[in-house]
Amino acid sequence: MVAAGCAVLVACATACSAADPASPESTLATPAPEPATRVRFTEMARLDMPVAMAVRKGDRTLYVAEQTGRLRAVTDGRVAPGAVVDLSAEVSEGNEQGLLGVAFHPGGDFLYLDWTDREGRTHVTEWAFADGRATGRRDVLVQRQPYANHNGGQLAFGPDGHLYVALGDGGSGGDPHGNGQNTGTWLGKILRIDPRGRPYTVPRDNPFVGRPGVKPEIWAYGLRNPWRFTFDRLTGDMWIGDVGQNSWEEVDFAPRGKGGRNYGWNRREGRHPFKGEAKEGTVDPVIEYSLREDGNCSVIAGYVYRGKRIPHLSGRFLYGDFCAGWVRSVPADRPGPGEREGRVEQLSSFGEDHDGELYALSLAGPLYRLDAGPR
Repeated sequence: MVAAGCAVLVACATACSAADPASPESTLATPAPEPATRVRFTEMARLDMPVAMAVRKGDRTLYVAEQTGRLRAVTDGRVAPGAVVDLSAEVSEGNEQGLLGVAFHPGGDFLYLDWTDREGRTHVTEWAFADGRATGRRDVLVQRQPYANHNGGQLAFGPDGHLYVALGDGGSGGDPHGNGQNTGTWLGKILRIDPRGRPYTVPRDNPFVGRPGVKPEIWAYGLRNPWRFTFDRLTGDMWIGDVGQNSWEEVDFAPRGKGGRNYGWNRREGRHPFKGEAKEGTVDPVIEYSLREDGNCSVIAGYVYRGKRIPHLSGRFLYGDFCAGWVRSVPADRPGPGEREGRVEQLSSFGEDHDGELYALSLAGPLYRLDAGPR
C-alpha cells in the first residue's frame, strides 16, 4: 500500500497524485530544520499501519485505527488480540484509502469511523458502543469519490458537541473539477453535523444553512486534503493541516465557532496563486512551509499541548511532516518559525488522551507517547 517516495493517505504533491497571536490570523510561519531534540517519543505499542487515535469518556483505553481496516484497543501499552471493529474485508486498498478516522460521541455511547469501501466511496459509519463492544452499525453519510486520492478522513467532535468531518477535493491533481471552491459539493470541505439524527441533522447555526445551492453541512471550504484537524481543548480553536500540491504545505486556523471560512484551494496553494485569483475574504494559513525542501511532502496537524508531562510545550501547537519525519512546535498565540521537538519516521497522525497528553502514530507501526526529553 506504500507508494515509494509518497505520503500514503496524506499525500500528495503532484508526483504522488493518484492521477497525476500576535494573531494566528495573520502570521506566516516558515520552519527551518533544526537538530535539537526536545521531546522523547516513548513507544507504547505496535500496530498495523496506525493512522488515527481516539479516546472514550470514562475509558482509559486508546482506540487506534489501522489503515488496513481494523480498530484496535490499546490499554496500558497492551494491544487487545481482537479488533473492536474489523472492516478489513470491506475497505479499499489504495495508498490514500482504507480506514482513516475514528471518533467517539462525547457521551461515549457511540463510535464513528471514516473509511473508504471497495468502490472508493467515503463512509462515516456509526456503532452503538458499550462494554468494549460495537453493535448496531449504520451509515451516517456516504460520499462518492471521483478519484482514489484526497479522501481526508478526519473525524472529531468539537467543543459544541457536533461531529466535524474532513473530505478532500476528490483527488487527481490540481482539483480538476474545482470542488474546493464549489459550495454545492461536500468535497474539499469540513462538514459539521449532528450524527444522532436519521441519518443525521444539520445544526441550525451552520454558516450556509438556508443559502440556495449551498450544502448546509459545510463548515469550512477551499481545502485540498485536510488529512488532520484538531481542536484546542482549552480554547476550542480549530487547527487544520491541509496537504499541498506542488510547492507549499499549510496549517489553517479558525477561532472557536468561526465557520464559513474559505481557505483558498484551488485558487491558491498556501498564500500563493495556483489557478485564477483568490476570492475576496480568503483566509491565509498561519503556517506554511516549502514542499520537498529537506524531504518535506505532507503536513500532519497535531494539537495544542495542554498536558503536564512536558512543561515547555504548554500552549504550543505541534505538527509534523510525513516524509521528513520532523515534529515542530509553535506558540499557539503567535505562530512563528517553530522549534524542532523530535522525529517520527512515517508520521501519520497525532492523538490526545483525557489528560491532554499527546501521542504520535507512525505508519511503520509504532504508537508513541510524547514525554519530556533532553534539553
